[in-house]
Amino acid sequence: MITGDLRNRIDSVWDAFWSGGISNPLEVIQQITYLLFIRRLDDVATREENKARRIGRPVEDPIFSGTQQAMRWHVFKDYDPERMFTTVSNAVFPFLRRLGAQIGGDGSTYAEHLKDANFTIPTPALLSKVVGMLDDVPLENRDTSGDLYEYLLSKLASAGVNGQFRTPRHIIKLMVEMTDPKPTDVICDPACGTAGFLVAASEYVREAHPESQTDPVLRRHFHREMFHGFDFDSTMLRIGSMNMLLHGIESPDIRYRDSLSQGAAGDSGRYSLILANPPFAGSLDYESTAKDLLTTARTKKTELLFLALFLRLLEPGGRAAVIVPDGVLFGSTKAHKSLRKELVEGQKLDAVVKLPSGVFKPYAGVSTAILFFTKTESGGTDDVWFYDVKADGFSLDDKRNPVDANDLPDVLKRWRNRDAEKDRKRTEQSFLVPKSEIVEQGYDLSLNRYKEIEYDEVEHRPPLEIIVDIEKLDAEIADGVAELKAMLG
Repeated sequence: MITGDLRNRIDSVWDAFWSGGISNPLEVIQQITYLLFIRRLDDVATREENKARRIGRPVEDPIFSGTQQAMRWHVFKDYDPERMFTTVSNAVFPFLRRLGAQIGGDGSTYAEHLKDANFTIPTPALLSKVVGMLDDVPLENRDTSGDLYEYLLSKLASAGVNGQFRTPRHIIKLMVEMTDPKPTDVICDPACGTAGFLVAASEYVREAHPESQTDPVLRRHFHREMFHGFDFDSTMLRIGSMNMLLHGIESPDIRYRDSLSQGAAGDSGRYSLILANPPFAGSLDYESTAKDLLTTARTKKTELLFLALFLRLLEPGGRAAVIVPDGVLFGSTKAHKSLRKELVEGQKLDAVVKLPSGVFKPYAGVSTAILFFTKTESGGTDDVWFYDVKADGFSLDDKRNPVDANDLPDVLKRWRNRDAEKDRKRTEQSFLVPKSEIVEQGYDLSLNRYKEIEYDEVEHRPPLEIIVDIEKLDAEIADGVAELKAMLG
C-alpha cells in the first residue's frame, strides 16, 4: 500500500482535477490511464532501442518514427506547460488513436482500448502537474505501480461512483486463496470490471508459484495466455487493462464482450478457473441471450444466466468461485431449482460461504454468498461445506471502518481442512451437509435450512408471591399526603 509523500501527491492531483472542472472520478482515472500508457510506450521503445544497440541491429517495427520523437514521454515531460499541452492534445492523443494493432507483441489488447482515446484535461497547468507526479512514480517497480493504481481505483468507491465495480479486496483475496490458482491455470472473469479478481490471482500465482516467473514456458503462459476478462463497459475495460499492466501482466486478454449474448459462444470449455462477481438484479430479453444458456436456465435473471455461463465456459475439472445473491440459494422458480439441481447432481458443489449483508455497503445491502463448484459433467457432490461468516474485519454499516472481528482467516483454515468438519455440530459456524439431505430439501442451499440454533437453558422459577396490606398502604399514603400539604403551607 502506498503511503506518505506519494499518497499526498496523488491526492493533490485528484483535487486539482476536481478544481479544474473534471468532477467525474471515472474521467479522472481515465485521463491518468492514458498518460500512464503513453509513459509505458516510451519505456518499451527505450528498452527496444537499448537492446538493438547491444546486438548492433536496427529496431524492428519501432513504436515511434523519426518524426514522432516529440510524442515520447521523456521528451515532452520537459516542455513548458503551454508547449506540453499543445503537443499532447494535438499530436500524442491522435497518435494513440491511430496505434491500433501497431503495438503488436507488447499488447494489441491495450491498443484496442485506445482507439477512442479523448484528451479532456482542461489546462496546461493541470497537465504539467499530472505529468510531473506520474514521472516520479517508479513504474518499473511492480508493487509501487500496482499499488498506485489500486489507490486510484479506491477513489471510485470513496467518491460514491461506480462502486459496483469494486468487489471488496479482502473478499477477492479469500476467494483466490480458497481456489488456489496454479501456474498452468487459464483464468477468466466474464464480468471483470476493473480486473480485481485477475490482478489478485496474478499476485497469488507469483507468490505461491515463483517458477511461473522463471520457467520460460510458464512465464509465457502467465503473461499471454493465463488471464481473460470481459465486460461491456469500454471505460472499465480500459481501466482494468491498465490495472493488469501496472501489476506486471504483459498481455492479458481484456476485451469487450456481452458475455451472455449469442455472439459469445466460442469459448465453451476453455477455462480451468472462473472468479467472478456477476451483475445482480439485471434482466435480459430472450432474443439477445445465448440459446444454450436458456436451455440450462429459461430465465431473464442475469445472476442465473451467469451461473449457466460459468458452467459452459469451464473445462471438465475446472472450478469456480462466484458471488451470488441469496435468492439464488433458495429461489422457488423452475430456473432457480434446475440450476441448483445441476450444480448438485450434474456437477460437484463444493461449498456455500454465507457473507454478512453489509459486505457491499454503502452501495448495496443485499445478502450474498460465495458458491464454490467444480465442473465434472458426471456429478460427484458428496458433502457440501457451509460457513456462516458473521464478520469480515470491517463494520457492517455504511462507513465500513476496520474492526477486530474477522472470520475470514478461519474460513480459509477450515476450508483447507474441511474433511475434519464432519464432526462439527450444526450449531457451529461451519459444517458439512450430505448430498442426500440437500436432495431431500429440494436442493435448497440456504444456510439457515441446515443450521441449528442452540438456546441457553433457563431455570424455571415460580413467580414471586407478593402480599400487600391494603389498609396499611392506604394509611401510609394518607400520611404522606398530609405531610405534603403541611409543607406547602
